[in-house]
Amino acid sequence: MTTGVRRRMGVEERRQQLIGVALELFSRRSPDEVSIDEIAAAAGISRPLVYHYFPGKMSLYEAALTRAASDLADRFREPHEGPLGTRLLRVMCRFFDFVDEHGPGFSALMRGGPAVGSSATNALIDSVRQAAYLQILAHLDIDKPPARLELVVRSWISLAESTALIWLDGRRIPRAELEVQLVHDFAALTAVSAACDDEMAGILMAVLAKEPADGPFSELVGRLVALAPRAA
Repeated sequence: MTTGVRRRMGVEERRQQLIGVALELFSRRSPDEVSIDEIAAAAGISRPLVYHYFPGKMSLYEAALTRAASDLADRFREPHEGPLGTRLLRVMCRFFDFVDEHGPGFSALMRGGPAVGSSATNALIDSVRQAAYLQILAHLDIDKPPARLELVVRSWISLAESTALIWLDGRRIPRAELEVQLVHDFAALTAVSAACDDEMAGILMAVLAKEPADGPFSELVGRLVALAPRAA
């Protein structure tokens, strides 16, 4: 009969393990509902040992948020190949993958949790939004966006956050439909701005010129055209 020997972890390896365990627990329940004892038990160590690596649950929560924020920001990275509508749809699929996997944690972060309001947490949220903003500008091949474009992109990122939070409360609309809807929302916000500004109109026309007939942006145009006779 053999006896398993528990391998000792180095300091950084143990820290990363605790962050991973905490993130998993925070992903299933609100951080307010997760105790240090639960984290210790899930990691297979004692409660005092958790405090050896982190001074308290707040610091562990912020460390878990840092990892989650990095993961979420990475979801907006997409190769600059193919039409914009298709790229944005892939981004939204990965975004909702994250929301699906980390529902309670995502909700607690955006709506209020033990670390919300701290400068560190606010900086994390802002870093994710800024990363998403810069990625969208890169897809548009624009380094210095005009004021109206900045407004459109930042408004759309906020809309994606709000949509995800509402969806988590009951998931009453199929996720795939919301992913497409958010891509359509980006096109609609851009179109409304383009109707008021020639520079935005040029940006919109450049995007639509590269869209295939079966792409999400073209699908939106087709649906709006089909609605026109009803409104007449």
